[in-house]
Amino acid sequence: MMKGIVLAGGTGSRLAPLTNITNKHLLPIYDRPMIYFALEALVRAGLEEIMVVTGGNHAGEFLRLLGSGGPVGLRSLQYAYQERPGGIAQALGLTEHFAAGDKVVVMLGDNIVEDDLASIVQRFERQERGARLLLKEIADPAHLRHLGVAVFDGDEPERLVDIEEKPAHPRSAYAVTGVYFYPAEVFDIVQTLKPSGRGELEITDVNKAFLERGQVEHDVLSGFWGDAGESIEAYYACTQYARARILASG
Repeated sequence: MMKGIVLAGGTGSRLAPLTNITNKHLLPIYDRPMIYFALEALVRAGLEEIMVVTGGNHAGEFLRLLGSGGPVGLRSLQYAYQERPGGIAQALGLTEHFAAGDKVVVMLGDNIVEDDLASIVQRFERQERGARLLLKEIADPAHLRHLGVAVFDGDEPERLVDIEEKPAHPRSAYAVTGVYFYPAEVFDIVQTLKPSGRGELEITDVNKAFLERGQVEHDVLSGFWGDAGESIEAYYACTQYARARILASG
């Protein structure tokens, strides 16, 4: 059975001073904590076994907030603790025992996604090998310069061949979002990674390892996507989206 993983560590320095006294994933996005959105997206997609990875001085607050998962519609929720900031890929590596050889859907806890992921989960279940990434078309090149950007073998977003991190001159309009679909061998890849210049194991290096094998599929999101931890401006854009969606739903 496919499992879900929400990565909710990091220092949240880009949202300071809001994060000086709490983990960014516990900040409110309109009427609920930020992490609810990632967890609810995975639950709506049909995932029943989910692990949250967090760290720092506020890890215990996730347990008080979420308990066994009842607030987000789960009967059971597991936790892992990242003892020191080591990067997204390092945090993913902590979940190997939980994954237990199954495919996993990994979502960064500050990503807000409007699309229903259920159909993408189903496509990944049928995918015979490799990873699957979610992309989002971004019109503003200045915004893309702060993101991971997909590179294709032509003008159309068909065959993904590379990912550029924060490129000065983006080669496409498609950002790589913080939702990743991986087979069990992702944990073998994590074990081979070397720390980047900032001393962390980078998730982009995981994705590039699958790209080198020619084993990456992708989908393009049609609805809203935001990285609420990217900046104060992005945080409030996500809040405005959530307010409009929740008010519209009655």
